[in-house]
Amino acid sequence: MSAAWAENGWLLTVDRKISPNFGERPAGVEVSLVVVHNISLPPGEFGGDWVEDFFLNRLDATVHPYFSEISGLQVSAHFYVRRDGRVVQFVGCDQRAWHAGQSTWCGRGNCNDYSVGIELEGCDEQPFTAAQYAALWRLVDALRQRYPITAIAGHSDIAPGRKSDPGPHFDWPALAARYPDLDLPPEVAA
Repeated sequence: MSAAWAENGWLLTVDRKISPNFGERPAGVEVSLVVVHNISLPPGEFGGDWVEDFFLNRLDATVHPYFSEISGLQVSAHFYVRRDGRVVQFVGCDQRAWHAGQSTWCGRGNCNDYSVGIELEGCDEQPFTAAQYAALWRLVDALRQRYPITAIAGHSDIAPGRKSDPGPHFDWPALAARYPDLDLPPEVAA
């Protein structure tokens, strides 16, 4: 089934909330990498709108002590997949979301320049839901229809030692079985 895309890489089949935290991709750079993350705010808690508020620069620093540490950060992802599988898009995929930070994939730095970031509502300590995997597969399939995706990596693979997500519960074997033609992190591909 063909995915429905709007101008600038907005997927028409998901919710849209426009983050101010994005920039232009460098001229001539193709989107070739998908980066999988996990996020929960407060850490380890699910179900609120705090992640969405964080990506929209409206996180209330007074609500939780951790929020006071991060509320001034300007970050985003292209997509956020809730525990129930609902997907919210914050940045058009033709733009550069601010999800990877200092990063390198296969010797190539600045992963934000050529990647799409997908945040799964979760943490390193708990498995993701079947609904989240179903939504992730739909997203990856749609991205592959529009962009020359050649690889999928975790945040921990592009920022080793600095990041640990998507964490030990992420089902890399299922992803590898579904996308055997894509480059994956070395420990998964082995």
